[in-house]
Amino acid sequence: MSSNPFPEGNAIVYCEGAFNTTYGKTAHGLVRFTRRYRVLSLVDSHYAGKDAGQVLDGKKKDIPIMASLKEALLSSRESAFPATHLVIGIAPDGGRLSREARQDVLQAIHMGLNVDSGLHDFLGSNEEIARAATEKGVQIRDIRKPPARETLHFFEGKIQQVSSLKIAVLGTDSAIGKRTAAWILVQGLEAAGFKTQLIGTGQTAWMQGVTYGIIMDSLVNDFVSGEIEHALWSAWNDSRPGILVIEGQGSLMNPAYPGGFEILAAGRPDFVILQHAPGRVEYDGFPGYPIQSLDRQIEAIELISGKPVAAISINHENLAPDSIPGICSAIEKETGLPTSDILLDGPAKLIEGLGSYLNKVEKQ
Repeated sequence: MSSNPFPEGNAIVYCEGAFNTTYGKTAHGLVRFTRRYRVLSLVDSHYAGKDAGQVLDGKKKDIPIMASLKEALLSSRESAFPATHLVIGIAPDGGRLSREARQDVLQAIHMGLNVDSGLHDFLGSNEEIARAATEKGVQIRDIRKPPARETLHFFEGKIQQVSSLKIAVLGTDSAIGKRTAAWILVQGLEAAGFKTQLIGTGQTAWMQGVTYGIIMDSLVNDFVSGEIEHALWSAWNDSRPGILVIEGQGSLMNPAYPGGFEILAAGRPDFVILQHAPGRVEYDGFPGYPIQSLDRQIEAIELISGKPVAAISINHENLAPDSIPGICSAIEKETGLPTSDILLDGPAKLIEGLGSYLNKVEKQ
């Protein structure tokens, strides 16, 4: 990577009306951690004047939330780091931007900002937006735009060459914290002395600066398995990490985002860490679709992969803080698996519980 710790520049994250909801997960990732941008501020008038980290996790991050894009840009121009990018931090159902948000994108372009978007709604294909970008000499990057088919890989079996320990972080639902749990796990493993690489599988991981990865839902289905295999193989071939952590997508039985099958089939993880929200009873965004029980989800993963679920990481949404330790204890008793809230408590307990697997991996 570049010697500049933020090679993409200085970013304003746009999340109007969606921050601290499941539709703001891209913004959440960028507030918590990114190697790609220096995050200057976040736009959401609902939380204007507050610190983004404080709102999200109760931890100050010195990322102010602004009432408008204009306010955010003017503030950046008065600082040591003028904004260079607007990053779309919203992840709405279907990946499409509202008319009001499109007007804000145009405003950003007229203000001279490059725009990075992970939506299915390709901003660069919009004539008005593309014309404005050309006139202002700024760049629009549609991160979710499908790669050229001639560059894609079909599954060929080279995953068998990969000698790294492979951990898949899957979930019982979409927008449940799989990517965040995966990053925290990677950072914990690195701190413990293990050379570790995260294999990103979505647009937010790219925006956070993952070195190896794909954007699964931008791919033609025939090539998804091959691209997963190639990303894992490339990480192993290039840098020989002791551990590869694979970010999950959706969940096996989510009605709209049934991700995970290809990760299990092509990635061949040695075991799975399962992200679960005990306070969530229906699939996110789909009232009337109850989430299958934790034991049924574990059974499905182990049946498909032939490998164990080795630990549970919980998402504490809708849970009273003082109830979390008891809930983790109850899940441990029910499943026999180490369980903790990795966002609140960090990765130490889960890493300790994985000792029988990690003992086989050499440290740096």
